[in-house]
Amino acid sequence: MKLLIDERDAKFILYEQLDIEEKLCKAPLYSEFSRETFDMVIEEAAKLSERAFYPTNKPGDQQGCRFENGQVKVPDCFHEPYRLHREGGWLAMSDPQEVGGQGLPIVVGQPCVEMMGAANWSLLMYPGLTHGAALLLEKYGTPELREIYMEKMFSGEWGGTMCLTEPGAGSDVGNLRTRAVRNSDGTYTITGSKMFISSGMHDLTDNIIHMVLARIEGAPAGTRGISIFLVPRLRVTESAELVANDVACAGIEHKMGIHGSATCVLNFGENGGSTGYLMGEENKGMRIMFDMMNEARLFVGMQGLCHGSAAYLHALQYAKERFQGSAVENMKDDNAPRVAIIEHPDVRRMLLSMKSSTEGMRAMLYVTAYCIDRVRIAENQEEKDLFQGYVDLLIPICKSVGSDLGFRVCETAIQVYGGYGFIQEYPVEQFMRDCKIASLYEGTNGIQALDLVGRKLAYKQGLLLKNGLKAVAKVLAGAREDYSLRDLLKVYDEAQESLIQVTKFFAMKSITEDFKVPVLYAKPFLDIFGDVVMGFLLIWQAAIAGKKLEQLFAEQGANDEGSRSRLVSENRGAAFYFGKIASARFFVNQVLTQAQGKARGIMNDDKSALEMPDLAFVAD
Repeated sequence: MKLLIDERDAKFILYEQLDIEEKLCKAPLYSEFSRETFDMVIEEAAKLSERAFYPTNKPGDQQGCRFENGQVKVPDCFHEPYRLHREGGWLAMSDPQEVGGQGLPIVVGQPCVEMMGAANWSLLMYPGLTHGAALLLEKYGTPELREIYMEKMFSGEWGGTMCLTEPGAGSDVGNLRTRAVRNSDGTYTITGSKMFISSGMHDLTDNIIHMVLARIEGAPAGTRGISIFLVPRLRVTESAELVANDVACAGIEHKMGIHGSATCVLNFGENGGSTGYLMGEENKGMRIMFDMMNEARLFVGMQGLCHGSAAYLHALQYAKERFQGSAVENMKDDNAPRVAIIEHPDVRRMLLSMKSSTEGMRAMLYVTAYCIDRVRIAENQEEKDLFQGYVDLLIPICKSVGSDLGFRVCETAIQVYGGYGFIQEYPVEQFMRDCKIASLYEGTNGIQALDLVGRKLAYKQGLLLKNGLKAVAKVLAGAREDYSLRDLLKVYDEAQESLIQVTKFFAMKSITEDFKVPVLYAKPFLDIFGDVVMGFLLIWQAAIAGKKLEQLFAEQGANDEGSRSRLVSENRGAAFYFGKIASARFFVNQVLTQAQGKARGIMNDDKSALEMPDLAFVAD
């Protein structure tokens, strides 16, 4: 996709960095697939994205969702691409054939999701939310519930949601008030309200299956007493009829972005008749939700990449076509010819910043998905635990860094456009508006940081981080043989050491009266962690690209600096690999060099934010 995703970079990660044909296709689970199959799937996703999704992005943003007579209507233009997505089986492309899926590796699904999300994120959210709910039903639903609801959800015929947030509670899920009362037939009567529910009501599907957090009468307070229930909008009776289940939409939110995505307030049991079905065990709702969070948070991290990638590629094309000013060496010559703004050093810096950022995010998200695949095909429990540990460690970083950095890439794209980027004639202002929500939902990025510091680092005395560092060292051992990368590796080693030192600092503070310090600086710590992860992945890529570039030089007889420079300027393959090395160099030198300073900022024991009284923030 020329203006949505760098497909060449996506395939570089799949086939040259991760070598999925060798690492995944030899496993029985994926043995029927090959690169040829994967490329066909990616090509079909590109067609759907370019021909059906992208043309509806701007019209969907302009029309938005409508709330009419208690019903929610999505943008008119969304219906046809949703039908094509459903009939193509895209919702369950990486799910087992037993549930109607195609069984593809999850990592192969990432470029497909990236293309569709870059084309129209608001539209992709409808099947995206359904998929998460369907997975929960598959794992925790009774055989009877799976038989009734699961196939229609995985096919996209029926929609699905996750209903967590309540008015007044926000991210404080333990303070929810939605109640569940046991019925004699084993069902529960659900009563309460939920807000900020994406896809809570719409007219893309005939039915929507809600996964609702509620507290059973007599359950413990806080998160320990929360259960999760399947609550369909239309309940299937014993005679296979669909009947209303007392689920009503009270309105939709009017938002900064993702206007085509219905964000609803839902009321359950206003008339006392909302039936729910327990998922899993009583009082295990939060544990079940956390079990399902990995996919949801990876999906949201992908949102940042989708918008960032599209914004970068649009800005790149604009920079090549927009002529303004003369070349810097001729700036004093009033008669000098005008040049494309891509010739201006400041614009080139911004473009390379966006390029390296999107490539680092893409590698991080794809590698995390690959680790989930390795969990799936693990031959023993030890291997399964190892890769699951990588996933658990990376997920909060993927979500937080993906959403934050994707937004900053969109912001930089607007800067490249100049004033034109601020107006609706060009798409980058919508990318930025649509992207902002990613840092807020599925747990704010501050919550992601607390998850990383409070759960993931603490697990078995830092086992996840230790295993991750061992894996990094193993990969970089090969890169260290490349003399041209020695300066980048030096910076990386210093940044990694800074990360380790902050980790130790947090561990020490957590057992003293300064235990709030790790909480205070959890988010800056996560940001350092993200920089280190992306720096590692980009250096890994540079090592691969360097070898491939040398091969091309040898094949083309480019033995001197002049002939090599010409080849890089004329040969797409050589230019791509040169660009990979340039991305790594820029990111390491401009971003990763800041890790030491950021670490020092955390470890200098500044507790100003904790010590100042509320009045000092300037009160009324």
